[in-house]
Amino acid sequence: MLQRSPFYYLINLLIVGSGGREHALGWKLSQSKDIKRIYFAPGNAGTCQNVKIQALEINRLKAFAQQNDCFTIVGPECPLANGIVDSFLEDELGIFGPTKQASLLESSKIFAKKFMYENAIPTPRFKTFSDAEKAKDYVAREKCDLVVKADGLASGKGVVVCNDHAQAIDAIDGILLKKQYGVAGDRILIEEKISGEECSFIVICDGKTIIPLSSSQDHKRIFDGDKGPNTGGMGSYSPTPLMDQELYDSIMSRIMLPVIEGMRKKANPFKGFLYAGIMVEQNTKKPYALEFNVRMGDPECQSILMRMESDLFEYIDSASHEKLDSVSPIEWKNKFAVCVVMASKGYPETYEQGHPINGLNYNFGNDVKIFHSGTQIDTNNLIVTGGGRVLGVTALGYTVRNAIDNAYSAVRRISWGRNDYHYRKDIANRYSNVDKQACFFL
Repeated sequence: MLQRSPFYYLINLLIVGSGGREHALGWKLSQSKDIKRIYFAPGNAGTCQNVKIQALEINRLKAFAQQNDCFTIVGPECPLANGIVDSFLEDELGIFGPTKQASLLESSKIFAKKFMYENAIPTPRFKTFSDAEKAKDYVAREKCDLVVKADGLASGKGVVVCNDHAQAIDAIDGILLKKQYGVAGDRILIEEKISGEECSFIVICDGKTIIPLSSSQDHKRIFDGDKGPNTGGMGSYSPTPLMDQELYDSIMSRIMLPVIEGMRKKANPFKGFLYAGIMVEQNTKKPYALEFNVRMGDPECQSILMRMESDLFEYIDSASHEKLDSVSPIEWKNKFAVCVVMASKGYPETYEQGHPINGLNYNFGNDVKIFHSGTQIDTNNLIVTGGGRVLGVTALGYTVRNAIDNAYSAVRRISWGRNDYHYRKDIANRYSNVDKQACFFL
């Protein structure tokens, strides 16, 4: 482990963001022996020491961090894409996350795809378009199923997996012509749809060294059976029994390490959490990189951190000082974790807000944690709904089935409005019978 100076002092943290990911990060980091105080900007009803500064108010965040002697950790993608790290570093303020240029791996899917091709990283073949008619002509010539993606940031919703050409045409019209995702859809990419199983692979990077987190899988579609539109994520579980030593080695050697080396060669070393959305091809079991995120996933963060035994801040601190090669591998609980997202009814489209949430005061025990996302405190000091994805109910279990049962038992104790909530009932069901399989520890 990294040896600290005898003059090392406790750290104040500023966590930027308001979602379940940020709540989970703060919860885990609060367990560190090195942390004095944690502030959230702007936070939610589940976080303490909230600061009324929004995630894109970069100058105000800088001033607060400076005045309160904070090291800053950035949760969501938008401030990263807008250069928050560059701005903090210019004033010599400590911050964890990638620069604006390195964040292009997420903020531009077209940049990421070209980068993958340049660095021989396996990814589905693709074409890019800004003209709707040319995009439709391309679709008409293709014989395989396709995926249509908005180039820019769309809160996890700018991807349309198409089962036929008619759906692809509708997606092109929606993104390029109807501007469903605003300027994020000024350009699109159309890629070949690969059949297989998707998983999330997240690592901590310091620009040259990477340390992987536990594997996970999420559920992006709104309805059971992976039906309906994409969302920011309706649930997750960790680790995924899909992962074994061979797949892990292949992802590390063919995808993660080439990304870090490729960014270093571009003189844009990547520091922060790097998330790869991996498709494991059905027949060959070969991993393909579908996309990159330059921050922790949400809700993957919740299920991963529930299982983490090690001190998260030690790894963040080491990464910020380019000393990840001095720390040991992360230790994990010998349990599975399942996160079920409770969302406002109508999400990801229109939904009501302001409903008081019932059941949060129940004693759920040490193996269950309720991570807040779209929550706020109203004028009557009640915790009410304030967003699409409201809560991430996360539970541990010695088997997948046990973790599923613990999570849904907690979910059934929580409600708001007149059934004005929605959650998927099949999170982790794919592996619910894998009761005796040992976790694959990274």
